Amino acid sequence: MSTVTPALLNNSGSLRNYVGPKQILENTLTMAWRGLLKIRRTPEQLVDVTVQPILFTLMFAYIFGGAIAGNVQEYLPLMIPGILVQTVITTSMVTGVQLREDMDKGVFDRFKSLPIARIAPLAGALLTDTLRYAIAITLTFATGWVMGYHPAGGLGAVVLAGLLVMFCAWSVSWIWAFFGVIARSASSVQGMSMIILFPLTFLSNAFVPADSLPSWLRAFANVNPVSHVVTAVRELANTGQIGMAAVWAVVGALVIVAVFAPLTVRAYMRKA
Repeated sequence: MSTVTPALLNNSGSLRNYVGPKQILENTLTMAWRGLLKIRRTPEQLVDVTVQPILFTLMFAYIFGGAIAGNVQEYLPLMIPGILVQTVITTSMVTGVQLREDMDKGVFDRFKSLPIARIAPLAGALLTDTLRYAIAITLTFATGWVMGYHPAGGLGAVVLAGLLVMFCAWSVSWIWAFFGVIARSASSVQGMSMIILFPLTFLSNAFVPADSLPSWLRAFANVNPVSHVVTAVRELANTGQIGMAAVWAVVGALVIVAVFAPLTVRAYMRKA
């Protein structure tokens, strides 16, 4: 890191709160690189995005494939998009957990003493996690391909579906980042996240057709944001089409960012 310069000091000799956009970008990229170095030194951090997609894909396909679709091959076009969304959305909660851990360990106290943009550690963490999403998406589609799932939408549609899921997961990570800032411990962040994630991912159309659910549960699944994302991924991967589900998924993601990004930044700046 660079040394403190007079331009970064106010009249009292303390660090200024404001830095320019260029330095914010540079500091954010530096913090993102720090996150990548942490992953390289402790690769077990990637267990949830390497082992989980493969394990869940195999387990759900062979346990539920025959009961739901008659055989595994018929179940894959329904299941792979669901596993993909469920895995990546669940992975997004790591943002809040690791943020809280860094704050508890005093890492952010060290950052406050440096002449960097105060928002950079938060923004860098959110940027680093996009790599985790990309790994989970790639492995899920790769596992499905090995099992015989060949998306009819083509490679371009699959890539677009992956980008959609990454964007939605990134937006949801703002919620967990907010929890990470306001919670008292990393375990409480994980607990709150799981309470929200389990109903959203499992009470959706991710693993079974919504029409097969009881009426009251089907009504919830139809308005569940996760169902919109899953449907959008299915339409893209299986048919190459962009339907209203994709529009609703993007709109929902933008609403989450519009609500939780300011809340998270405000809470974070109070502590940073």
